[in-house]
Amino acid sequence: VQLQASGGGLVQAGGSLRLSCAPSGRTFSNYAMGWFRQAPGKERELVAAISWSGGSTYYADSVKGRFTISRDNAKTVYLQMNSLKPEDTAVYYCAVARSSTTSRVMRDYAYWGQGTLVTVSS
Repeated sequence: VQLQASGGGLVQAGGSLRLSCAPSGRTFSNYAMGWFRQAPGKERELVAAISWSGGSTYYADSVKGRFTISRDNAKTVYLQMNSLKPEDTAVYYCAVARSSTTSRVMRDYAYWGQGTLVTVSS
């Protein structure tokens, strides 16, 4: 099972990026998924999570109103990032939860993607 994250890159402050995460090997339509990020010298943190149905979402306070997580019925989960700030610079990872409901706890996520780098310049 692999999670392929894509969509990262270099963007100026105030710009937008859309990250995608597509599992291969199996589908995870019955499981919650999340996006985490890790900035240099900092711990990995949860940015956003979405339940299996898409009906429940969670956002970290630092991204509320700017980021939107979504998923399609097949496989892919997305993270639309608007009004980006330099402090959003990090490697972003997608992950699949062990259950259908959203979780803020890292150990509740079983599968992890390889990460995609987002760099926001000031």
